[in-house]
Amino acid sequence: MGAMDDGSRCLVAVRLRGTARINPELQKTLESLRLKSKYNAVLLYETPSIKGMLQRAKDHVTWGEVDADTIARLLEGRGRATGNRRIDDEYVRGEFPEYGSVEKLAAAIASGSIPLEKLWRSGVKPVFRLHPPKGGFDKTIKRAYGSGGELGYRGPDIKYLIERMI
Repeated sequence: MGAMDDGSRCLVAVRLRGTARINPELQKTLESLRLKSKYNAVLLYETPSIKGMLQRAKDHVTWGEVDADTIARLLEGRGRATGNRRIDDEYVRGEFPEYGSVEKLAAAIASGSIPLEKLWRSGVKPVFRLHPPKGGFDKTIKRAYGSGGELGYRGPDIKYLIERMI
């Protein structure tokens, strides 16, 4: 989960289903992705191992590619640092002086020029605790996105769900 290689993308994964009657191996996969409870979201760089874990957890999570604007809204709206501090321009100037604002930091994350580990080591919590989506889910959370549901890979459409959950 380091800086991205050429051709890989920044993903966000959101857990939509709870822990009842879940296979222990799947539970371990979700914990490896840091998706321990419902409505948790994480930023990930796309690697073969991450893709494999997401594919294995496809019946409990949804994921897709995010742009810098969505990452900035996620950091400002639901991002937290140690001590439950909000992530704002002042925090970014203190911890990441080379970026200076949340928007520039989000652009660096989206382009893959900053490893996610650097964020976590500087105090940014890796998990975003989101609200349930405003207005509810459009479809059922028991089917795949392509089959009239909410689960699994949804590509760039993830930003519409994230905006309703911030």
